[in-house]
Amino acid sequence: MTTNAPATLPTVVPNFDTDTGRKLAIICSKGSLDMAYPGLVLANAALGEGVETHLFFTFWGFDMITKSRMADLKFTPVGNPATHVPQGLGGLPGMTALATHQLRKQIAELGVPDVPEFLDQIVAAGGHLWACRMSADLMHLTEDDLYHQVEGIISAADFIEKTEGAQLLFI
Repeated sequence: MTTNAPATLPTVVPNFDTDTGRKLAIICSKGSLDMAYPGLVLANAALGEGVETHLFFTFWGFDMITKSRMADLKFTPVGNPATHVPQGLGGLPGMTALATHQLRKQIAELGVPDVPEFLDQIVAAGGHLWACRMSADLMHLTEDDLYHQVEGIISAADFIEKTEGAQLLFI
């Protein structure tokens, strides 16, 4: 006699005290609200699996770690066909504010923290935050301008050295 009952799988609980030997390097190059979250979510997931995780903020991704801008990232539907907003409407006055408000509301409803709090959680879980030297120089920013948990402003070559053997994601 056979049954059609679904098989139950054993519950797997990760051991967060174990070093898996894996590394993940995420390059965050965009600073809009919708582009900030992919890198943060992936970093958080990797840390939860015991993966050594490094985030490198470059070009517009610097907005995610610049104290004066990190809590006020914007989302614009202009040029983004995935928003399903007719492109003619995206450029109307107030649309960026409306789209930003709506996206923040949806993110909060999912229980996902805002960018500064998410960065706090990533660092608390052992994640490493690095700022790009060239981008800092280009934007005339110093460590004093950056989120206090950024470990340093380093060159691209330094980041490559720190993350030798890592999987690399460019966002």
